[in-house]
Amino acid sequence: MVSDLILGAFNLSEEYVGVAYVKFNRMQREVIVTRTYVITGTASGIAAATSRILKEAGNKVIGIDIKNADIEADLSTKQGRQDAAKKAEELSGGVIDAIIACAGLAHPIAKTVSVNYFGVTDFLNALLPTLAKSTTARVALTSSMASLMPNSPELVAAMCGDDELKAVAIAQGLVDAGGGAEQLIYGSTKRALSRWVRRESIKPTWAGAGIPINAVGPGIVKTPMVADMIATPEAVTGILQMVPMPLHGFMEPETVAALLIWLTSVENTHTTGQTIYIDGGSDAVLRGENIWDLA
Repeated sequence: MVSDLILGAFNLSEEYVGVAYVKFNRMQREVIVTRTYVITGTASGIAAATSRILKEAGNKVIGIDIKNADIEADLSTKQGRQDAAKKAEELSGGVIDAIIACAGLAHPIAKTVSVNYFGVTDFLNALLPTLAKSTTARVALTSSMASLMPNSPELVAAMCGDDELKAVAIAQGLVDAGGGAEQLIYGSTKRALSRWVRRESIKPTWAGAGIPINAVGPGIVKTPMVADMIATPEAVTGILQMVPMPLHGFMEPETVAALLIWLTSVENTHTTGQTIYIDGGSDAVLRGENIWDLA
């Protein structure tokens, strides 16, 4: 049985998102068989919810995490990313229909750069040849509302330049400087990741291969990553001042999972290069109604 969340979130019928996807054309009904997904970060949070929902719908999901996953790998290292990609290709049987990259750290440490940015981009590039074999390949990854918040331009530039050694060194410099400078690391990784999505999405390797690639930018999600940040009424008040969410407040992981699933479904044929802020209104509160003049 498909989760009621998916049905309600997109006003779909069970016939549409059941064990097989059903695509309606003007003259015929075409049944799309279940798909093979590779998802990083499946041990908890958004990725765990996404994996569960997709499995309930009959899809094959290959989960990756540092532990408690189909593939246990350290995405903070080049070797770990390569090993994870190779194993994912083996377990998939050589065809991957979608990749959802959720693995990440929120810690103000240099390693967050390696996991959040290079652990996504290197991993996706490693699996691109296999992904391109699917006729309906899709990619979605998890950015954050933090991509809109203060960051280190120098660190963002190093990541966008795909220079991991330089980026890690800059991040370590922020840690060593202290005084709150280290708090810029997380937002910087997410800003760089959203920029990477825009840059890469229109290239021949992605758009030319018919592969949409997008990001989601969640507000506060009730996951282990943020549990301490919302553990007390005082903490909740403080975080809502930074990330106001006037629509329904904090969200469950399944809410973000629903958007990730649509972005990687066969129905998404033209949405690409976007970071979609699923944030209860935070972006609108913080940046106001006219973001176009900010360009």
